[in-house]
Amino acid sequence: MKKILTMLVFFVAVIANGAADGAADAVSIILNNFGAARYAPGTIPKADLDKIIAAGVRAPSARNRQPWHFTVVSTTALAQKIVGGITEGNVLIVVSADSGNAADTLDCALAVESIYLAAQALGYGSRIYTGPIANINSSLKNDLGISRERNAVAVIRVGRLASNVDAASSASPRKSMDSMVTYK
Repeated sequence: MKKILTMLVFFVAVIANGAADGAADAVSIILNNFGAARYAPGTIPKADLDKIIAAGVRAPSARNRQPWHFTVVSTTALAQKIVGGITEGNVLIVVSADSGNAADTLDCALAVESIYLAAQALGYGSRIYTGPIANINSSLKNDLGISRERNAVAVIRVGRLASNVDAASSASPRKSMDSMVTYK
């Protein structure tokens, strides 16, 4: 019995330590993310793409409504209609909402960030676009299979990173924390 108890304590300690390491990894990914601008050609394996999409599906939402839909665009010609300069093998994920209300848009934004960060956690480049949204909603919904009732809210580009890309040289400058945070 004592051996079993000792082993149980050991396994709980290992699992707890692993959870702490996982939290540190998650925070590191969040703090070191950047919107990639340079990509290398090459496809993303379906298993990785499924994990990236699953991160969006699992995002939190108000009242657990999950108002999002994900349209995965892997056809280069169609992707070029949405975002210019697409590198062969890049994937665009168009996130659309059930309605245009603010709560649905915020929930979709949480899914967008989850997808964006999951792609980077798996070693891919990712970038969020909102510029193409008006064009998608006015003239590309049919091409993308997005119903009239839904509205696109953001696009995430996912692709292989060019070999000379890193977070330090590619990240946009950030405002200081002191200029954005007030503690009371």
